[in-house]
Amino acid sequence: MAQYDVIVIGAGPGGYVAAIRCAQLGLKTACVEGRDTLGGTCLNVGCIPSKALLHASHQLHEAEHNFAKMGLKGKSPSVDWKQMLAYKDDVVAGNTKGIEFLFKKNKIDWIKGWASIPAAGKVQVGDEVHDAKNIIVATGSEAASIPGVEIDEKVVVSSTGALELPKVPKKLVVIGAGVIGLELGSVYKRLGSEVTVVEFLDQITPGMDAEVQKTFQRMLKKQGLDFIMGAAVQKVDATKTKAKVTYKLRKDESEATLDADVVLVATGRKPFTDQLGLEALGVDISPRGQIKTDGHWQTNVKGIYAIGDVIDGPMLAHKAEDEGMACAEVVAGKAGHVNYDVIPGVIYTAPEVASVGKTEDQLKEEGRAYKVGKFSFMGNARAKAVFQGEGFVKLLADAETDRVLGCHIIGPSAGDLIHEICVAMEFGASAEDVALTCHAHPTFSEAVREAALACGDGAIHA
Repeated sequence: MAQYDVIVIGAGPGGYVAAIRCAQLGLKTACVEGRDTLGGTCLNVGCIPSKALLHASHQLHEAEHNFAKMGLKGKSPSVDWKQMLAYKDDVVAGNTKGIEFLFKKNKIDWIKGWASIPAAGKVQVGDEVHDAKNIIVATGSEAASIPGVEIDEKVVVSSTGALELPKVPKKLVVIGAGVIGLELGSVYKRLGSEVTVVEFLDQITPGMDAEVQKTFQRMLKKQGLDFIMGAAVQKVDATKTKAKVTYKLRKDESEATLDADVVLVATGRKPFTDQLGLEALGVDISPRGQIKTDGHWQTNVKGIYAIGDVIDGPMLAHKAEDEGMACAEVVAGKAGHVNYDVIPGVIYTAPEVASVGKTEDQLKEEGRAYKVGKFSFMGNARAKAVFQGEGFVKLLADAETDRVLGCHIIGPSAGDLIHEICVAMEFGASAEDVALTCHAHPTFSEAVREAALACGDGAIHA
């Protein structure tokens, strides 16, 4: 049996990136993965397939609503759901095979199966026990449900089941107004479903900038999504083809029901650490099921590290990737670092929503004096030309030093635009630095510059 410097458990964005970086740093590396394909939840049943369906549904929206305005006349396309799913599967296959190629290129052994850790320095897969000087746990997360709701992945589905429904449902009820629920809800709305989102809180996308929350919900309502806010789901009664959702309004305790063909449970995710044997090893686990680590991603058991969704912090693929690279550096005896203050978040609806750094509410809580620079996409020529003039860029900067503290964007390509501010924040830039940087015209990115100008003497096109 081979002696490895590192065995990574899990081949999702955190795990496969950690494995590749370890191999690049000269460590003999293996990665354990029980799925038939690499890439974890993200590539197989998460980020990538959902983006494929979002793209397809957005193209349908363009054909139905905007083509004629541009002089593109003809019958609107019909939806071939089987073909759309096949396109989605092709996208997934191309990406997962790409990681397999990278494993071979970097001489990483893929140990197929599900792992447990019988002792520090030992990883068991099936009947075989492999030796490793270091073990990195990167097993990700799984969908979390709520009491009274049982997921069968047919009528009551998680995001996994929602990506492979046999047909587009007439009525879809989404439980939870977070990122996953709104992305998939918007896909099915565009494909013709009647979509109702039931949310326990009084606002969508918890933790997001309050002004963005209100604007985003208003725009989604305009697109046809219905919202029932402040509602606690009591139970879901499902038959083979239908479901009935019972909820109670928090404001007056009144109870009501909704009929659905499919119910999507999008109430968050929880760490997936079953069968690893961490408790028996004495690894510290938080009450929320997260593996506790020190400032270098090491658990209280020497030689066992953890990254990604199994530890504290936002459950984001790119956060796991950053931790994977940093943890690999630490294992190789170098200095690994992740700046947790500059981790962007993106919702890939149309319009996209993106944010990084502090919100206004957080700055108020801290008692920090700040200024706001805001610019509407209605003042951006490129956005108006492509029927995406709704939304805005909001830049937050320190009132005294002008240092950029955060940015919140709702509008076209927000997920790409946010990275200009991520880089600016990494370098400790001021709003004036962004404002004085030449931006190509006509681009959506000019809206970011205008928001930076608005932190000073004022935007030009506002």
